[in-house]
Amino acid sequence: MSGSLQRRQLLGSGLLAALLPASLRAQDDQTGGDPLGSMQYPSLREQTIGKAMAKFSDAVVIKGPAFADDAMNVPLLVDARGLDKVGGGVARIRVAVDRNPVRQVLDFEPLRALPMLAFRIRMEQASPVRAFVQTKDGQWHVGSTWVQAAGGGCTVPGLTRADGSWSKTLGQVQARFFNNVLEGSRRLRVRVMHPMDTGLVAGIPAFYIEDLQLVDGAGQAWWKLTLHEPVSENPLITFELPPQAVPGLRLVGRDNNGNRIDAEVGA
Repeated sequence: MSGSLQRRQLLGSGLLAALLPASLRAQDDQTGGDPLGSMQYPSLREQTIGKAMAKFSDAVVIKGPAFADDAMNVPLLVDARGLDKVGGGVARIRVAVDRNPVRQVLDFEPLRALPMLAFRIRMEQASPVRAFVQTKDGQWHVGSTWVQAAGGGCTVPGLTRADGSWSKTLGQVQARFFNNVLEGSRRLRVRVMHPMDTGLVAGIPAFYIEDLQLVDGAGQAWWKLTLHEPVSENPLITFELPPQAVPGLRLVGRDNNGNRIDAEVGA
């Protein structure tokens, strides 16, 4: 019996697995060490961060519902404040879903904001949801959660697409600040009216917001956000900013058809 065959039999039976070197255990682990045991995780990681490695970390918190009744509006919270003192702090956060037909959800650069945000997504089926967080030293850290979903959220049209009202509200922005929600921060909740079509519904091409930024009067960005198709219709996104009010803030961006977003955000 060859050594590799014998090793697989031992691992399959659970015998002596804990005694094998970590390098040998990794060779037999087709999930890439995923604590949720997802076979899709290795390809998702490569699609999201390329050939870089990512360390699973409790410092990256991602929360979702135990069961999402509405697969077109699944609420998520990502909080990477636990990495504030690691590797120079957080540079970016990328969110992805293992089993979605479009797996990439968003890419967030906090810049002057806290490394956390809340938003809603579409899910096609029950799946692990990931937050890949890169610290300023280039290292990647990943947090995961499992979300059960009713399914079909990516392959049916949104409400405003179905009733045709999207064209009347396209690009409209609602923004509001909330004080003293978290210690040392000021909450900004932004809603941008847009159908966020995934391109997976017959006869409806992909049509979604690609880029959003919050900029001040000097043109300096306070955060940057790249969105993908799975973000829910009429995106509602919550950010945490420093507690001091800043005058002259504007929300600017564009969708994949070149339509511009430009709105004042009152202090």
